Amino acid sequence: MTLLASGYGLQLLWGALVTVSLTLCALAIGTVLGIAGASAKLSRHRALRAVGGCYTAVVRGIPDLIIIYILYFGGTIALTKLAGRYVEVSEFAAGATALGFVFGAYASEIFRGAIGKVPKGQHEAGHVLGLSTVAAFLLIILPQAWRLALPAFGNQSLILLKQTSLVSVIGLEELARAASVVSGATREPFTVFAGAAAIYLVLTATGTLLLHHAEARSARKYAGGA
Repeated sequence: MTLLASGYGLQLLWGALVTVSLTLCALAIGTVLGIAGASAKLSRHRALRAVGGCYTAVVRGIPDLIIIYILYFGGTIALTKLAGRYVEVSEFAAGATALGFVFGAYASEIFRGAIGKVPKGQHEAGHVLGLSTVAAFLLIILPQAWRLALPAFGNQSLILLKQTSLVSVIGLEELARAASVVSGATREPFTVFAGAAAIYLVLTATGTLLLHHAEARSARKYAGGA
């Protein structure tokens, strides 16, 4: 009996949908944290540079799995104390936040390097135009840095997609956990996990194609093409 015929294939597809949703949420969180972290590292203020450096050092020094556990259980404890009643953090929210937190640390290094490659004359151009520091950063520096950061950022995004499997440890039924559940029910672990691997390959291949398209489009815009 095939997985699709037995109905278990739908469970794997649902797990894949959760995986994609989790990736996109973590990506959004991580991108914001990455830009903020890069800005802090490039700041003239020593305190902000210290915060940015500490952020990266913490993420590099603690396994991703531990960060997921800390945010899941610690978040529940913190919210319960703040609300004065028991409040449980959802597996999805904890997973997206934890993965976004980790992604942001690596993205901050990517953005820091990209921002550093933008010619200094571009910074001065913003002041000549009368833009504030924040406005010049958002309108002039960041778009150029984004083009430079895109290849490394895209590769890190594909890594994030595969890291979503770690969230299965707190009970979220993304693709890896769905495969584990289906494997136990069907007693066909090789077939089930091979199917899950195929789905991951499709997702990463799609992500790679989208990345190449984004890079090509960005290059055309930078060159002044249509």
